[in-house]
Amino acid sequence: MSETVDTIDAEQEDGAEAAEAAEAKPGGDDDSLVREGDIAGDYLERLLDLLDYDGDIDLDVEAGRAVVSIDGGEDLEKLVGPRGTVLESLQELTRLAVQQETGSRSRLMLDIANWRADRREELKELGRSTAESVKANGERVRLQPMSPFERKVVHDAVATVDGVTSESEGEDPKRRVVIFPED
Repeated sequence: MSETVDTIDAEQEDGAEAAEAAEAKPGGDDDSLVREGDIAGDYLERLLDLLDYDGDIDLDVEAGRAVVSIDGGEDLEKLVGPRGTVLESLQELTRLAVQQETGSRSRLMLDIANWRADRREELKELGRSTAESVKANGERVRLQPMSPFERKVVHDAVATVDGVTSESEGEDPKRRVVIFPED
């Protein structure tokens, strides 16, 4: 796999494909990101009202993207779904709502019931521990298929361990991280 493809894959954190990443602006100014967050917050608030779910919506700007979090309601786990599948879909719908309002593609990140934050920590540990294992025994390891968000977190964790490297292989939705010793 080429280094360019690995780099693009490693830079994708949110379920977007390489074409989307190329089209998206590399972050906007804080005012436009705050506006994206406001639009997303309004959209998600209407959704919660329609579902009659409780939740507190928090808007932030981190690393050149708007971040919207919904916390506090008992039913919110239903909006995450198995392995975050419903969350990914809601994130895409929210991005489309923002795009419709602003006219430009959004890189907004959505987290519900702290699922992404918790999953990020699990994946960091998986990446580090698997990289240490590969370093110790010299055998490559292929992880289970993951979303681009999940692969990005694992690639970043593997990069902290000297003597090993990682790349992604396969096609979505079966794209996975492979960790192997450096030559």
